[in-house]
Order: sequence, then structure tokens, then C-alpha cells
Amino acid sequence: MASYDYDDSRAGYEESSATQRGSQTPSSGQDLGYDPNYVPDSVKSFVVHLYRHIREKNVYEIHQMYETSFQTLSERLFKDTPWPSVDAVAPCVDNDHVFCLLYREMWFRHLYARLTPTLKQRIDSWDNYISLFQVVLHGVVNMQLPNQWLWDMVDEFVYQFQSFCQYRAKMKNKTDQEIALLKQFDQAWNVYGVLNFLQALVEKSMIIQILEREKEGLEQFTSLDGYDYNGGSNVLKVLGYFSMVGLLRVHCLLGDYHTGLKRLLPIDISQQGVYYTVIGCHITTIYHYGFANLMLRRYTDAIREFNKILLYIHRAKNYHHKSPQFEQILKKNEQMYALLAICLSLCPQMKLVDEVTVNAQLREKYGEKMIRMQRYDDEAFAIYDELFSYACPKFITPSAPSFEEPLVNYNQDAYRLQLKLFLYEVKQQQLLSGVRTFLKVYSTISLGKLASYMEVDEPTLRTILMTYKHKTHAVDSDGKIISNADVDFYIDDDMIFVVDSKSAKKYGDYFLRQIVKFEGLMNSLDAVKLGGFTNNPDGVKLKGFVNNLDK
Repeated sequence: MASYDYDDSRAGYEESSATQRGSQTPSSGQDLGYDPNYVPDSVKSFVVHLYRHIREKNVYEIHQMYETSFQTLSERLFKDTPWPSVDAVAPCVDNDHVFCLLYREMWFRHLYARLTPTLKQRIDSWDNYISLFQVVLHGVVNMQLPNQWLWDMVDEFVYQFQSFCQYRAKMKNKTDQEIALLKQFDQAWNVYGVLNFLQALVEKSMIIQILEREKEGLEQFTSLDGYDYNGGSNVLKVLGYFSMVGLLRVHCLLGDYHTGLKRLLPIDISQQGVYYTVIGCHITTIYHYGFANLMLRRYTDAIREFNKILLYIHRAKNYHHKSPQFEQILKKNEQMYALLAICLSLCPQMKLVDEVTVNAQLREKYGEKMIRMQRYDDEAFAIYDELFSYACPKFITPSAPSFEEPLVNYNQDAYRLQLKLFLYEVKQQQLLSGVRTFLKVYSTISLGKLASYMEVDEPTLRTILMTYKHKTHAVDSDGKIISNADVDFYIDDDMIFVVDSKSAKKYGDYFLRQIVKFEGLMNSLDAVKLGGFTNNPDGVKLKGFVNNLDK
């Protein structure tokens, strides 16, 4: 197996928040010279203005301060230390309970991004999320927050759960004090607690009913990007919406792909929903949706969505090159190309991939490896191992550790299990490579002839053909059987009839591109100053030609 550092570090958007992970230091804010009670004037001004904008529901200013000012101050003043403690800034905001919870959420997110949190700080962050979500679920929250911030809350909540599980699974070098804390706070970041809070946000927000009513034209949510322009609050609704993506991600980390996709069903990813407005949420949604479909053998669904998101990133990445998320966008982009290479090697459906951009990039990155992956030998399995290990989520084992001696690390157990299951599926595809090759050559062939070509007897061939049918079909979210086959067939008596699965050529796109080019040419000709051509005979001819075109 390929060797990878399977730690609790983030790998792209799957583990990203609004803050890019920098180089982490061993301390957690107890550096010499750090005073948690000292609040610089610039921080006081930031906190006071942010508090005022939240009270005034000025979403634009909140977004600017959250996305720009917070990042700038973090880089300038708190590159290697935490922000001032919440107790120090609370007097600046009238000790407002909800604002202090929001500030602590940002405080812990910055701590995770810049430093290495202690076990106590991990537990404190869990307590803060509990308090914040309980206010949202059971209190009256009369404020509007940017979608980016609300997504980051859900994203960071899931990440810190994942990080805690990875941390807890490394028992070998735990101190007695850490073990005592783990025993004392055994409910901190409990998997049932995480799932329950996310599900509670979905149910309390009634977001599923809102999305259903929107389809009937009785509600406006997507068209307003989730905001409430009638003086209400968007917090609960949008948190509930993003929590469905969070549930998908948690279930993928647990290896429960069917349940993860089921939780995402209310969001129609074929349309541009609210998830589309935050690039981190967009990428996280499609990455986990595609990976779950890959593991469930729904290769065509995975290929189709990977193709769309990779095309989107190619077009949009230049708009985010100054964003702190830019490097993580590129990282996730590379991971999804690796997953797309796996899907196309197991299910050669190149017709679903954009030829100009995605396919060209794919050939450049993995063209040679994809050819070798078709051979199904040891080298091919090593490549599947390499790409899967590079591109898969950071799987977790959510169960509490055994505190019996000797203490052992089990942080890679879940990953090894998922890799084993994946490679077992790849191994089962080995018999299908020969079948697919012959079926592509023949339109009809007898069972006996194909058996002789494959050097097996007819009963064995029938078993292989049944395996091919099984492996090229899957069950979708509605319980219907769908086909992933690039080559299909049926058997009548002792004859195999190959079904032509070549898709009809789509001339519409070609003509649309030519029309756009022609319109561009006409606009260029119209922009020419025709008077400049009257001084020469050729210019007169061109002028007449252009006038005829206009007619």
C-alpha cells in the first residue's frame, strides 16, 4: 500500500474553514508575551463595529469585517497567538451573551488554524458550540449573518469533531492527565451529539418543508440566497440548510455513504441552490456527493458531478486567487481529478466529461496512470491505492478508546478498512476487463465462441457475464436500478447481442459555438470605421461587403 501521512491535518475544503491552516506550533497560546486580557485598540474597534453591524443587521458590513478585517488583524497581530479572551472583549459589547458566543466560535477557529489546541481547549470549543446551537434552537435569534459565516460554523463544527476523533485515537503517547480528561469528559464530541445537533438544526429550521414549498412556488429561499428581507432572521434557516451538507460529510467520514446521500436529498444539486453561493460549501457538497457515489458504484453520477465542479473551479478560480481559501480550492481540485480518474478507469464513460477543459486536464495529470490502471495487475492496484489514499476523506473511528494497557493508536483503522473495501471492489472488476474488450468488438457473438476466446467454459462465462451485469448496475437513492455500463448486452438462447450504447452526436452545442463566433465577427466588423477604407479600392470593396452583411 502507498504510504501517506494520515493525520488529522486538513486536506482541502473537506476540512477547511474560512481560515487557511498555517504552520502549527506546539503551543496553544501560552507563548511568552501573550496576554489574553490585553485588547489592542484595533481589536476594540473591530469588536465594537462588528457588534453594532450585527445589531443593525447590516449583512454587507458584517461580511466585509468577517472576511477581510478579521483575516487582516489575525495576520498582523495574532499570527502565532490567539485573539484576546472573550472576557477581555465582553465589556466592549455590553457583555452580550450571543455576541460572546460568536466571538468564541471565531476565537477557537483561529486557534485551530494557527496553533495546536490542547485537549481542554478542544473540550471548551465543544461546550461553546453546544451553547451557541442551543441559543439558535431554543432562543430567539433576531439577527442576519452572512452565508459564509454560517457555513463556516457548520464546516468548523464537523472539522473539529473529526480532529478530536483523530486526536483521541492516538492513545500511545497520551499523558496521564490527558487520559483523565478523556475519561472525565467522555461526552465531548460524541458522535451521537454531533449528529443530533446537526439533525436538530435541520428539523427546527423546517428547511426541508421550505424547499418543498419553494418547488411549488409558495416560498422564496433560494432566490433570496437564504436571507430574510422582511426584518427577520436567516440564521436558523441557513444553518439548517448547511447542516444537511454537514450530515453528508459526517456520514462519509463514518463510511455510511447511503445515509449521507439520503440526508442531502432535499437539496437538488442539479440546480444552483444556496450551497452554490459559498464556494467552500459548493466544493464540499460535490466532493462528498461524488465520493459517496463512487463508493456505492454509482460511477456515472459521480463522473457527471465531478465534471461540473471541476469545470466550475477552472472558470472561477481566478476570482478567488486572493482568498485565504485559494490554496485549499486548488488542493480539493487536485483530489477530485484523482477521484475522476478512478471513476473513469472503473467505468469508462468519457462522453460525460467536458472534452476541452476537464478531459484535457485529466489526460495531462493522470493519462499515463489511467492506461496502466486498465491492466488490473499489481502495478494497477498500487495506482488505485495511491489515488484513493490521496483523494479520500479523513475517515474516523467515532468510538471511545480502550484505556486498558497497553495503549495503542487506532487513528488509521477506519482508513485502512475503507481502502480494503475499495481495493476489493477493484479486484472484482478484474474479470470484467476482458469481457468489455470483446463486447466492444462484436455486435453479436455466441457464448461458445466468447468462452473459447476467454479460455473458460460456458458455465464460467455465464457467471462472468452475470458479474458484469451486477457490477455495471447500482441502486440509486430512489431504490431504482441504474446502469453504469458503457457497453451493454443481452443473451438470447446461446447468442450474445451487444446493445449499441453510443450516444447520438449533439450538434446543438457545435452550432451554438459557431453562432457565438459569428456574432463576435459581426461585432468586430461593425466596430470598424468604414470611412477609413474609402481611400483605396480594396477598402471600397470591403465597405460594400460589410453593408451587404448588414442587409
